[in-house]
Amino acid sequence: MSRRGVLDAVVVGAGVVGAAGALGLARQGLQVALVEGREPAPWRHDVPDLRVFAVAPDNIALLEQLGVWEAIRSARAQPYRRMQVWDAAGGGTLDFDADRLGRRELGWILENGLLIDRLWKAALDAGVELHCPDKVTAREHSEDGRSEVLTLASGERLRARLVVAADGADSHLRQMAGILAPRHDYGQRGLVGFVRHSRSHQSTCWQRFLPGGPLAFLPFADADDGTPRSSIVWSLPDADAERLLAVDDAAFLVELSRAFDGPLGELTSVSRRAAFPLRRQLAGTQLSGRMVLVGDAAHAVHPLAGQGVNLGLRDISALLTALQPSTRRGPAHPHDDIGAAHRLSRWNRQRRSDATASAYAFEAINRVFSNAALVPTLLRGHALAFAGRVPPLTRALWRHAAGL
Repeated sequence: MSRRGVLDAVVVGAGVVGAAGALGLARQGLQVALVEGREPAPWRHDVPDLRVFAVAPDNIALLEQLGVWEAIRSARAQPYRRMQVWDAAGGGTLDFDADRLGRRELGWILENGLLIDRLWKAALDAGVELHCPDKVTAREHSEDGRSEVLTLASGERLRARLVVAADGADSHLRQMAGILAPRHDYGQRGLVGFVRHSRSHQSTCWQRFLPGGPLAFLPFADADDGTPRSSIVWSLPDADAERLLAVDDAAFLVELSRAFDGPLGELTSVSRRAAFPLRRQLAGTQLSGRMVLVGDAAHAVHPLAGQGVNLGLRDISALLTALQPSTRRGPAHPHDDIGAAHRLSRWNRQRRSDATASAYAFEAINRVFSNAALVPTLLRGHALAFAGRVPPLTRALWRHAAGL
């Protein structure tokens, strides 16, 4: 067993969501272990991580609550104050503006590697017990039903009142629990990279809908020489993504410029590029005994609204809220077990509902806008323009995306 005996929680997977979960539970005074297959590479200022997130205000508040926001912001964080969405077929734009919404910013563009780096370090400083490199090979329930027992590849056995599975879309723990997670492949890949351009990004997220999928330019910190740059996320049919990964930089910039046709001036250079498959995957439940599924282990969604990591961090935020009554009186209180079925069941219903609604909403938007058929093409740009002309609707759409 762990050197600490019966733990309060074991978190499996130390990506952004798992590391945030381990840190949050430790901040509540719980004894926590974190199991991860490999230690993350240290974040480097001179090599931006190709994977970036548009983190919503509610999750920035979570990072503040966890005590890591200042360390992240001071390293590199780009606020965005506007969002402009339009369709290549015309019809008008949908604009979100921080001033009109009474906000300093709409959100922040953050690197995956930086988030993991700061969360990982904070978790260890908070006393989280680390098992790395290691992985779970077996899971069983204790005889008294009040804990779970995980066997690790190292031979160690961890016993805990709560298990948090944050081990990704191919979650081994989800599979061991027999939880189905049907996968729907969109036949698209998300191509990512950094692009330098001649004009300022104006702290604005730009998204243009194209027949093959949306193209987003996300504002990023200027290069060291002061050149403006943005992170791109381009959803493309598989064959097109493969082709654009193979062409040289000059040919890629020509096609990207034609596809974006935006206000950033000349696109002058591009970083290395990568692409990842796009799919919808929803676990049938996010709860099995004393184990909860969070992040990609529970739900994978289309990236067009930038909500993937936001949904995962909301899993953590809701879990921390659900456990607060027990941590106030101590996890050993006989009537306040942190892994109690009634507490986790409420959490499961709430998070499953949000993830399911979000996944199918993003899919519907992608189908309508990534479509060359005549009727959707004629209508969708006008629908964006209409939403942009109705302030209460614009405000409601933003508040939902922002988690407010």
